[in-house]
Amino acid sequence: MSQRSERRGIHVDQSELLCKKGCGYYGNAAWQGLCSKCWREEYQRARQRQIQEDWALAEKLQREEEAAYVSSHSSSQTQPPQSHSQPSLTTFSKFEEKKTNEKTRKVTTVKKFFSPSSRTAPKKESHEGKTPSPSITRQTSIETDRVSRDFMEFLKTLQKPGREIHKQSRGFIESMGNKKDLSAEELSECVQDFYQGMSDRLLNHFKGSSEKVDRVMDQVEKYIMTRLYKSVFCPETSDDEKKDLATQHRIRALHWVTIEMLCVPVDEEIPEVSDSVVKAITDIIEMDSKRVPRDKLACITSCSKHIFNAIRVTKNEPASADDFLPTLIYIVLKANPPRLQSNIQYITRFCNPSRLMTGEDGYYFTNLCCAVAFIEKLDAQSLNLSPEDFERYMSGQGSPRRQDDPAAWPQSGTRVNPALSQIHHNLKLLSNLEKRQQQIIEGTQNLQTELAEWQDSMAREVQEILERYPLEIKPRASAIDAENVENDRLPPPLQPQVFAG
Repeated sequence: MSQRSERRGIHVDQSELLCKKGCGYYGNAAWQGLCSKCWREEYQRARQRQIQEDWALAEKLQREEEAAYVSSHSSSQTQPPQSHSQPSLTTFSKFEEKKTNEKTRKVTTVKKFFSPSSRTAPKKESHEGKTPSPSITRQTSIETDRVSRDFMEFLKTLQKPGREIHKQSRGFIESMGNKKDLSAEELSECVQDFYQGMSDRLLNHFKGSSEKVDRVMDQVEKYIMTRLYKSVFCPETSDDEKKDLATQHRIRALHWVTIEMLCVPVDEEIPEVSDSVVKAITDIIEMDSKRVPRDKLACITSCSKHIFNAIRVTKNEPASADDFLPTLIYIVLKANPPRLQSNIQYITRFCNPSRLMTGEDGYYFTNLCCAVAFIEKLDAQSLNLSPEDFERYMSGQGSPRRQDDPAAWPQSGTRVNPALSQIHHNLKLLSNLEKRQQQIIEGTQNLQTELAEWQDSMAREVQEILERYPLEIKPRASAIDAENVENDRLPPPLQPQVFAG
């Protein structure tokens, strides 16, 4: 089978990464294949249609209620029904006025944020410098304090615009403290509206210098999202945690997938390649420890660059997109990053949209979304396996690495993970030790049986000898002169004498 056909389940055309609207920016699966700009336009149009439909329904119900009210009182009262329906009409007009004001307030929220207020600004500045606002409920941390200090130092270089940016940023954080019950999409809309309003204001101030605007917006994003991280990351109103668990269990169930199945052009026997793979895994795992969407994107970018380096060293040529995506899938399967879905959704909702639409950060993030989507839809055809084998491996009833035939294991000299080679070597040692242990146990049991048989045979032989030659106990022999008790007058024995010659 050719390599081209083997990749039929993994290959992704680069045009599929772009926005479905054809604007040229990178799309996102969370936005139904649209970029952030087109998605916000579609979302706002859909929301406007929903508002109009709700208004039409409310007016219809109101007219029906008025008609029912008039018909019920026309038979019992002689006065014109208009005088009695006037309170209802007044109530409806007040209701309509209230809804209109609410709609206008939502639309002009950003405008109010950036509207100049010369009468109240100095007063708020003075109070702001003395005591913190009680609406900001956060737990003091070293990282938050450091980010706040860095933000203040950065704003000092901007002088007057810096003071205005700081005031607007703090005001936005305070307002978000009262919106904890909003859905994740509504929280995202609030943050994105603030980004858009701040960016437009900065573009006007810097006279269209996008580089300066991006530099300021990076600092604004870092300051705001560090302060809001605990309330907007994996909010209780979303199902991010449920998706995290599902993705984590899915990756665990796919632990048996090998490099060969994914057609990954990486040789981990090469030290530099192995080191790049470890660094890529470390970066994708470290993404969860970051608070700022831009920092999380930086981890994804660093991981991707290590992957490209591993492919380049292995192939001795620049890596292609067809090589990058399956390798990224392999890294995600090996790393099983914590809270992967929550981190992706957090970046999607609260990152500066310009970063996700263009540049290498947007490209790598889009590929990561594709990798996760591929893992969720991974099937037997994608791995060139039969459906039976795929189901057997997924259920844990078998594994392509655990076969009785030693030839099924990857031999030395083939491209295989060094850790897996070490595991295979250790399993062989354990198997040999198990055989030796079994031999020792069998020898011990045999020796125990032989000892018991020898003891029984010796007992039988002793018994036979005793029966054949019974033991006779003879009387004890008496000593000399033992019976001469009365011969006490015998002369004493002769004693040796020495004669002098």
